[in-house]
Order: sequence, then C-alpha cells, then structure tokens
Amino acid sequence: MLGIASELRCLVCQNESIAASRADLAVDLRQQIREQIEAGQSDAEIRAYMVERYGDFVLYRPPFKATTFLLWLGPGLFFLLGLLVLIVSLIRRKARAMNPVLSDEERARADALLKQITSNGNQP
Repeated sequence: MLGIASELRCLVCQNESIAASRADLAVDLRQQIREQIEAGQSDAEIRAYMVERYGDFVLYRPPFKATTFLLWLGPGLFFLLGLLVLIVSLIRRKARAMNPVLSDEERARADALLKQITSNGNQP
C-alpha cells in the first residue's frame, strides 16, 4: 500500500505524498487505497481511479500529454528564456560601455577639449 500511496500527491499539502501527509483528505485516500487493495485492484487500476477522480495532478509523475506538457517543458522553457534575457542584457551592457551616450552639452565640451589638445599639442 505504501508503494502506491507514495506515488500519489496529497491534494491538500501538494508537496507531500498521500503516504506522508497527515491531512484528513490524505487519511481518507489511504483508506480508499486499502479498500481497493483488499478488493483485488492492481496498482495501475488504483492509479487510474485516482486520476479519473482527481486528475493528473494527483500523480507525482504525470504522463506527457497536451494538458500536462507545460509541467514537463515549463522549467526548461523558463530556463532558456532566462538565459536569453541574460545574454541580451549582457550584450546591451557591453554595447553601452563601448559607446557611451553623451548629452549634447557633454559632447560639445569633449569636442572643445579635443580641439584644444590638437591645436596647441598641450593637455588641458
């Protein structure tokens, strides 16, 4: 019984198995599992019953299908999206460091200083 109960998620706690949870619903689900085992149901039949009644969410390892593809691919997609944002951000930061943006006043002052240096060969 512990085998099947440890494969099913507690619907109240969500981060614990039915076997580990102390929630009232988990106690009831464990009792249902016991009754089904005593009735001769296999683990697969019990699992199918729970999925039919509570949906794929009750499984710790839901099947890969259209309704659960985000559960399987979501973490990888978020990682790739984060990596893309990081790369774009680093490229933009490097571009800004290589080509600093000056205001018109700063640019005029820099041009004046450069003209002063080149015209008399002295540093300001």
